[in-house]
Amino acid sequence: MSAKKTDQNIPLLGLQEFKTNQDRDSDQLIFNELHGERHIHKPHQHDFFIIVLFDEAKGVHNIDFIDYKIGNKQIHLLFPGQVHKWNIEPDTTGYQLMIDRDFFESFSSSFRFSFAQYHNHPVIELSQESYNLLQYEFLAIKNELESADCLQELISSRTAVLASIISKEAAKIFSDHDIYQTESRIARFQELIDAYFKEEKLVSFYASKLHISANYLNILCKKHLKISATQLIQQRIILESKRHLKATSLSVKEIAFELGFVDHAYFSNFFKTQTGITPTNFREQLSWNKFFRFVNDLNSIFVQIINLYEGLKYNPKRFFKKLCAWSSWTDSWLKFSEYRNSFCNY
Repeated sequence: MSAKKTDQNIPLLGLQEFKTNQDRDSDQLIFNELHGERHIHKPHQHDFFIIVLFDEAKGVHNIDFIDYKIGNKQIHLLFPGQVHKWNIEPDTTGYQLMIDRDFFESFSSSFRFSFAQYHNHPVIELSQESYNLLQYEFLAIKNELESADCLQELISSRTAVLASIISKEAAKIFSDHDIYQTESRIARFQELIDAYFKEEKLVSFYASKLHISANYLNILCKKHLKISATQLIQQRIILESKRHLKATSLSVKEIAFELGFVDHAYFSNFFKTQTGITPTNFREQLSWNKFFRFVNDLNSIFVQIINLYEGLKYNPKRFFKKLCAWSSWTDSWLKFSEYRNSFCNY
């Protein structure tokens, strides 16, 4: 699978790159069933929306540098532009919908809350009742995609039902949803930050867009979010900085320029003030983490080789039985090769 590149050199995977020749793949939506382990070691972005419904599951899903534990009966939401990777353990089962941006717009209003809240809470625990309802809709979408006379309108209606059920469960964990409902300008402010943070870093710009004073916008943020308006802008800049440092090969100077900083030294000082570490050191930490994963996987492969050898030596029958499960071993080797290549090319 070849990844596209954005202007910022971030690996960006489009929906078409996940298409197969299966009838159930449409131009705007792809359905996948999840069985067994899956690994995404190199962080990347998508230009589409993803909903993952886990049934029985274990693992870790890293979304925008935060690790979320994968567990039974969960929904994971991933929006375009978010950087992610995951390690899903064996025996995991679930379903995945990849949804084109335009198609997502057709039912996005069924999400009751600001998208900022779903960004802040991308993993939602489900009750058994809600899981059953969501599973029914997922399978109904699958069946419709596989039908000879597939109706996009029906699929759109079912995805709207998905959004409504997810929102119902989300209301139980969104401790801040009252804030966004009673003070819509906070949600609008965050939307404006997403749109303009690279070019505009002053509170006064956003306040003018909201038709209020910079001082009043700051008061609203401190009252409802417990941080200043400036801090909210800075948090968004730092998040994007980390995305670039982790997912691209751009130099610190190039990243600074991309994020609207004329002086890369000023950007480095800004990053260190906010995070306690320089951009260069942040990237070096990622490199060491990648190396330790590389060594750990190499060790696992050697253990499998030794086990195969011991099986041949002491129990030939068991050895050939293990050999029949060759795919799991080769999967490990492929995973090792991926680490080796990505580490050497870092």
